[in-house]
Amino acid sequence: MSAPLYVSSYTSPTEIQFINNLTSPPTVLHISKPTGEITVAKNEGDTDQYATFGQSVPGILGIMRLRIGKYVIVITKSEKIGLIKGHVVYKMTDFEFISLRDGAMRDKDELTYLSLLKQHIKTGPMYFSYTWDLTNSMQRQRGRQDGSIWKRADERFFWNRFAQSELIEYSKTNSDADQFILPVIFGYVNLTKTSINNVPLTFGLISRRSRFRAGTRYFSRGIDQQGNVSNFNETEQLIVLETQGQETYSFVQTRGSVPVYWAEINNLRYKPKLRIFDTAFETARVHFDQQKSIYGTNYCVNLVNQKGHELPVKSAYETTIKLLNDPEVIYLYFDFHHECRGMKWHRVQVLIDRLVEIGADKMDWFQSVDDPEKLVSVPKKLQNGIVRTNCMDCLDRTNVVQSMLAGWTLQKILVDAKVTPFGGRWEDDAEFELLFRNVWADNADAISNAYSGTGALKTDFTRTGRRTKKGALNDLANSVERYARNNFFDGPRQDAYDLFLGNHHPYEVSDPPFRDHRPLLIQSMPFISYGAVLMIGAALFLPRANDAKLSIRLFIGIWLVLLGYSLYFISKHGLAYVNWPRLVPLDYVSEQEVVHPGTGTIKGWVMSEKSKIESKIRGLEEGKKRTE
Repeated sequence: MSAPLYVSSYTSPTEIQFINNLTSPPTVLHISKPTGEITVAKNEGDTDQYATFGQSVPGILGIMRLRIGKYVIVITKSEKIGLIKGHVVYKMTDFEFISLRDGAMRDKDELTYLSLLKQHIKTGPMYFSYTWDLTNSMQRQRGRQDGSIWKRADERFFWNRFAQSELIEYSKTNSDADQFILPVIFGYVNLTKTSINNVPLTFGLISRRSRFRAGTRYFSRGIDQQGNVSNFNETEQLIVLETQGQETYSFVQTRGSVPVYWAEINNLRYKPKLRIFDTAFETARVHFDQQKSIYGTNYCVNLVNQKGHELPVKSAYETTIKLLNDPEVIYLYFDFHHECRGMKWHRVQVLIDRLVEIGADKMDWFQSVDDPEKLVSVPKKLQNGIVRTNCMDCLDRTNVVQSMLAGWTLQKILVDAKVTPFGGRWEDDAEFELLFRNVWADNADAISNAYSGTGALKTDFTRTGRRTKKGALNDLANSVERYARNNFFDGPRQDAYDLFLGNHHPYEVSDPPFRDHRPLLIQSMPFISYGAVLMIGAALFLPRANDAKLSIRLFIGIWLVLLGYSLYFISKHGLAYVNWPRLVPLDYVSEQEVVHPGTGTIKGWVMSEKSKIESKIRGLEEGKKRTE
């Protein structure tokens, strides 16, 4: 089926119009100005005006209401990623905001909201298909082929669900609106036609990021009261054999933050303050009940360290699992850094052997065969369990383990499909092995960029099968960049997530949250540091008289003292200089307190404990209050 063609007309002073030319007669979506009222109707008249005055666009991402006005977000460009069972998948590459208000925008806060949204959409990898449900795995799609794609979509992965909410609400009274509702996923998609041992097939990898409890590395951790965990991703590996009756194999894995109430509180230290607030037994039960209902038995692989900074997270997770006492939630600990020390990461095979010992090899995979006569897909095998992997961030160690689990399962699938002979190895096909490794490494980078702001660590092993010194140096550079991003740039990134996903409604806020109300002393210290460095540099490198050595030394000494004091002040009161999110309260701080040092305590959901962060600075910044 060819892609719908939406032609958008900008000529009318009273509305924006979109037409779907594939329906007969064409269907027109009218969005009135400035209210955003929606109507959809069949157009029996002349549609040449749309082609004359409009432009072809791939689809509508959604409609967003901000502080002052509404905006239609239009996908203006897309890139074809590949085919899956004859259905085309696209990646969104460009977009446009169409304001429903006429005239120039002069409101500073409105422009800030717009900037947040545009940056989120620009940097977020978003994918869509007109005819294939990207939000659901192959196994979940069986028996769900009727009706509009958005109605079949998995709510967790329907990334623009909030942006489409007005169209969705209107569609309840007029089903013609369904054709304009285009679900997108946030994550990674790769679909490549290739071959193994001269057998033609499509190799695919799809990662879907959950829109629930989504956010950035240090501002979104643990679990919420609805059982959603941070950085939850479902990754599906696909093999579609290009044989008569197309045989499809699908293997799904998940990753997600440790399901307890915990946080790492930024304070400019390389390792933030770790807080375990509660084991979250009841909400963890909700989380795993959800996971079991979707995936079956959960094999929970925990990769956090058993010593040092990460130990409290490991202990809290194990306590939670013990309290659950659920035979369908099977816990397996693997000390990744200890087992794989000295760059011996091939020892992840030890973990796979342990998974086999506890029965994970019995969870199988999904397998189906298309019946060309009945035009249906007939399931032959179901995946009845899931490996849920986590480390602290669910990024780097998790990526290595998931890629090796994928390779292990791929071996069994290809032998079962008789693509690889019994006793043979799919890795013997060097060209396919290179494809497999690079696809998984690109997937690792995509998930890592969304959460941490940088590419993944340890991808040299994923790409080449061995750990290298060059890869270690690259990891060091990424770690330094993560530190800078997570402390000084992630506040707006978290705000952008919350804004696009509908966790913050600008039109409900009377006092805009973007103003800096910190005391002048707090605000001035970075500028004193910059000024001191500038003055010291000028004294050292600019020309000066030979008889001015004593005064120059005194000058440099004064600025060195100021530089030292300002850096000491910033270090001591590091929480005041973290770039915190402003739109949605962080749930690990109570309603009566601010997250900056000055309150003396940080209270969690169930437990409250004295903060070990000492500071006498109070009332640092408006908009930092966090709801319990």
